[in-house]
Amino acid sequence: MRYGYTKQITLPFADAVQKTKGALAKEGFGILTEIDVKATLKKKLDADWSNYVILGACNPALSYRALQAEKEIGLLLPCNVIVYEDHDSVFVSAILPTAAMQMVGSEDVTAIGQEAESKLRKAVDSVSNE
Repeated sequence: MRYGYTKQITLPFADAVQKTKGALAKEGFGILTEIDVKATLKKKLDADWSNYVILGACNPALSYRALQAEKEIGLLLPCNVIVYEDHDSVFVSAILPTAAMQMVGSEDVTAIGQEAESKLRKAVDSVSNE
């Protein structure tokens, strides 16, 4: 099962992170968390890793609706978006909320997941097209 929507982009890593944040904001997402995986692994494990950032993105209106429909949905929030380097390429990838939320078995939650997924795909596409 596919659970992410990924695009390779032609921006330097730091620019890709900033453009991704901007693209998410245009779609109504704020960034609740930002995890620099490379720095964290170096600090905690003294392990070397490539550039890799996890953005915990939240669309407040969609999250509110999802919480109203299903109290436990918070276990699946926020929507994670990653920006990473693999060899000499940079990628942006967003979770597919429809894949994550289908286990809930709620038509309301499924509809909200579809709306969130549409916005996340649009954000990822806008970064990859710049």
